[in-house]
Amino acid sequence: MSETMGSGWFDTPQRYGRISRAFHWCMAAFFGWQFAGALLFVSIGDKAITRLVGGSHFTMGFMLFVLVLLRCVWGLLNLRRRPAHPGRLGRAAVAGHVLLYALMVVVPSLAMLRQYGSGKGFSLFGVELMAARDYKIEWMMVPGDLLHYWLGFLLLASILGHVTMSVVHRRSRHDDVFERMI
Repeated sequence: MSETMGSGWFDTPQRYGRISRAFHWCMAAFFGWQFAGALLFVSIGDKAITRLVGGSHFTMGFMLFVLVLLRCVWGLLNLRRRPAHPGRLGRAAVAGHVLLYALMVVVPSLAMLRQYGSGKGFSLFGVELMAARDYKIEWMMVPGDLLHYWLGFLLLASILGHVTMSVVHRRSRHDDVFERMI
């Protein structure tokens, strides 16, 4: 595709395009909401504020799951145009991003598997995605019960590592990693 066709929408070797940046920052805000609800529940339990923030956890998680799938497709379409991560640090950045993306797919997948197995229905903005039924499928609930919580906090730790490394790049390396996503 020509440079004029992109008009800032597509990634370039110097900067992420508008769509990549929109995915990144929209998902950052959604994850902030998700983890705020989870941390409130862990720290203060079932309170009004927890229900207010955490009440949208499954809906927001499903929307994040859809966004990460769309973001993966967009990233693959832009793979050859994206800013490079050369050298040893580049391999660490790639490994960190692979971990983030894997967790962003696995964590909500486990929640959806558990939800389906529970027999509870799920609607997104009035559209029924999972019909309720009067029986459970225990084997579908077990992986989510065992792993969703812990992998969710591993995802939070990975996101905090991602943020930390962007600050390290900004402050000590004085490179343009941070600016490429702003």
